[in-house]
Amino acid sequence: QVQLVESGGGLVQAGGSLRLSCAASGRTISSYDMGWFRQAPGKEREFVASINWSGASTYYANSVEGRFTISRENVKNTMFLQMNSLKPEDTAVYYCAAGAAASARFPLAYSYWGQGTHVAVSS
Repeated sequence: QVQLVESGGGLVQAGGSLRLSCAASGRTISSYDMGWFRQAPGKEREFVASINWSGASTYYANSVEGRFTISRENVKNTMFLQMNSLKPEDTAVYYCAAGAAASARFPLAYSYWGQGTHVAVSS
């Protein structure tokens, strides 16, 4: 079992940046491929980015490619999402997840989830 806690969300103006963190406990995250998802009000949870256990492979949704960067520090048991050039349509609750293959883009593929952190981008 692994417990995940997100942090770093907040309110930012369009064009700004935020860095989300996902801190894990219970087990070392080096055992897991991990990912970030987001869910806007009235919409389904969608894939944002994922990273394999070593950090060597990363995957991004088309909507964030070139603006967001996923990374991890296994020694700190933490994963990150650097979000630059934020747009109002990036507004959502962001969740970190673990337990699926890094190439998986469907929420049901992941076994472990955090509680989410809210990101709001004003225009």
